[in-house]
Amino acid sequence: MTSFSRPGDPVSIRAWRRLDDRITTSGQPTEDQLALLAAIGVQHIVNLALHSHEDALEDEAGSVAALGMHYTHIPVDFSAPTEADFERFTALLDAIDGSTVHVHCIVNARVSAFFYRRARLKGLNLTEADACLDSLWRPGGVWAVFIGKPQDEALPHRFAGQDYNIGPG
Repeated sequence: MTSFSRPGDPVSIRAWRRLDDRITTSGQPTEDQLALLAAIGVQHIVNLALHSHEDALEDEAGSVAALGMHYTHIPVDFSAPTEADFERFTALLDAIDGSTVHVHCIVNARVSAFFYRRARLKGLNLTEADACLDSLWRPGGVWAVFIGKPQDEALPHRFAGQDYNIGPG
């Protein structure tokens, strides 16, 4: 079974996932949780959510900078993810290769889909990528097409623990 955290990780952050030694993901962290990310060595925060969302922090860029981390905002409209969004995300990850990075959105749906698609395109471990995506959601609609599963386009989004259960039992 794939583990998405290790001892010391701030698993209290909504939808926390550790992808490897240098990449973590989640839903929207709080101000206090940003400090937890800095404490575990995160150097760069990437936000794929819109600043206008009701759960977004008032000045995330300022809070991140005050903690000594870098901040990049790639606003992805949940109803219409674009190739340009994905290209910017991929270029950023390539540019900060070697840095410890935390990527988040509001519930880790955008982020998990972006990393799943990246894994498919780069020939990475699809079993792990699929397990991570499935631990959060099973995209339908535009997101199914976006991640390369057009057969699921007519399906609604399904969320783990709400629409289906995962794991043993």
